Amino acid sequence: MPFSEAQLDRVRAVSPAFRVRAADPAAADYAGVDVLYAGDPPRDLARAPDLRWVQLHMAGVNALDDHPLYSGSAIPLTTTSGVHAAAIAEYAVTVILALAHRVPRMVEWRGRGGWPEDRRRWPLFVPVELRGASLGIIGYGSIGRELARMASVALGMTVLACKRDPARRADPGYALPGTGDPSGSIPAAWYAPGELRALLARADVVVNCAPFTPATRGMIGVRELAAMKPGAFFTNVGRGASVDEAALAAALLDGRLGGAAVDVFAQEPPPPGHPLYQLDTVIVSPHVSGFLRSYDDKCVGLFAENLRRFLAKEPLLNLVDRALGY
Repeated sequence: MPFSEAQLDRVRAVSPAFRVRAADPAAADYAGVDVLYAGDPPRDLARAPDLRWVQLHMAGVNALDDHPLYSGSAIPLTTTSGVHAAAIAEYAVTVILALAHRVPRMVEWRGRGGWPEDRRRWPLFVPVELRGASLGIIGYGSIGRELARMASVALGMTVLACKRDPARRADPGYALPGTGDPSGSIPAAWYAPGELRALLARADVVVNCAPFTPATRGMIGVRELAAMKPGAFFTNVGRGASVDEAALAAALLDGRLGGAAVDVFAQEPPPPGHPLYQLDTVIVSPHVSGFLRSYDDKCVGLFAENLRRFLAKEPLLNLVDRALGY
């Protein structure tokens, strides 16, 4: 990664036991390298015969499905999960508020250069009240937990959480100080993946934050969307392939859902004429919810802490479970 010398110095400061250098991706080998920080790790593992751990510059590992480091190796992998959790949670709150307060419709009328007649202003712009409403969060990791904190504290929403193992409520992963729900104390109710439709039937707003794995592929389909409350809002900040986009468009087109915000698509960029682009009840963004000017700085902070743990033989943060896919 193109880290600055100042950022590399923060890594060097962890311990004089480390010799830290920026690697040349085109180098013939990584002989003598024990730890590698990489956005695109080398596929030829023979180039790194001494490798003992790889810190990835990404939160999800689905892009590495066919990578030898992932599928044919036992070398520990860690991710940057949690670094941009607050930014993505802020995005989710932004679009939920925008949908509830009819901001897309306001933008549309501004483009018309006028106001609607008085008798039409109420039905066009009366908002959906979020205080006291139920927020269903699919995937209660770092993003979902920070969203839960924001929505419950600032908006007074009731949180419903769905995670792979609801019995394990504490968060073992990385979180920025003051963010998230480390103990899992915020949700009013917990659901396993097999109970997803029960959550959908209770939620006024649903946000998908789940990672993309074989278990979450097509997780939100026709039957799940049909289980949602009439007029509910849906937001996807997880992965596009977790949602049947045609089914989502159909549910919005016939008015069963009140609106949606979609930041991730199964194919990126979406093909021309994608049905979600045709609907005025949808906010579409080009996979930007995790954009963060300070991303690299925050990643260096996480990496430094993991290096300290590596030396102390303590458990690494965000260790990937290959069997689970995250």
